[in-house]
Amino acid sequence: MNTETFRIFCDVVHYQSFSRGAEVNNISQSAATQSIHRLEKQLGVQLIDRSKRPFVLTPEGKICYDGFHEILETYDSVVSRVQASKSQSGGVIRVAAIYSVGLHDMSKCMREFMKQEPKTKIRLEFLHPDKVYEAVINSEADLGVISYPTATSELNVIPLRSEEMVVVMPPDHPLAKSRSIPIERLEGLDYVAFDHDLPIRRETDRHMRAHGVRVNIVTEFDNIETIKQAIEVGMGVSLLPAPSVLDDLEARRLAAVSLEAPKISRPIGVIYRRRKIFSAQTTKFIEMLGGALVKSNAISSSSSESGFQTPAGEQLYKIEPRG
Repeated sequence: MNTETFRIFCDVVHYQSFSRGAEVNNISQSAATQSIHRLEKQLGVQLIDRSKRPFVLTPEGKICYDGFHEILETYDSVVSRVQASKSQSGGVIRVAAIYSVGLHDMSKCMREFMKQEPKTKIRLEFLHPDKVYEAVINSEADLGVISYPTATSELNVIPLRSEEMVVVMPPDHPLAKSRSIPIERLEGLDYVAFDHDLPIRRETDRHMRAHGVRVNIVTEFDNIETIKQAIEVGMGVSLLPAPSVLDDLEARRLAAVSLEAPKISRPIGVIYRRRKIFSAQTTKFIEMLGGALVKSNAISSSSSESGFQTPAGEQLYKIEPRG
């Protein structure tokens, strides 16, 4: 047995296809099939039940897939670190991020990182939250940048920041003139919500239920950008993370008002597979990402003395002191 055999087996299982697993390893389908047959013979157990379509793993196959996956991940990380140490740079960092974090924070951090590490490439993909978890668990991404990050038996979490949630509305909305409002002021208003299956929706629903607030949900979306577009055309108001609307406030496309205490916050963090060995470049990128996100959060949570201001000094909304 060797790492090539492990990789062929894991790829065949991951893609649920002998032909696809063979293709990504640059071998014939027959060679992939023979490789797995030899592996089963050496272990003395059947790993794949080929009588079903699509095929399924036997219990022993599942144990092998999880174990070989960890071995390959550790091996690839060690090779990456050795190569990076030799060249002092290089390699690829694969990042999966939710849309809101990716669009508003990742680009600046990536540009700065690649200036300092020109030989290191960052492969960034924006995904639905569930897909971010899948990408990291399946080793399709080295890091996942996600809201409400959850540690599991397979994943660790690095906390990055906590974003204040604000009430976002069209600039001509009656609430836009307020400095801050209690959440009860949302009672009965037309509301643009996140999809039911998202953690941010569950948290905002929980907060409104706790205060006996009922809103009129007119539509639901799975990402912040679409919600902002709906608000801009007058469909309703919404609760959104303050950093995600900074550009819109400055351009006067939207207005935002802080909630009075108790406030709501959205945590942001990095998820990665347990026992993952990071290259020096990946570690540096995480540190830079954390710094960029903390800086962005500090800007969006300006002191209550001056409130949030545009570069021109115009106050767009006021962040009241926390209780």
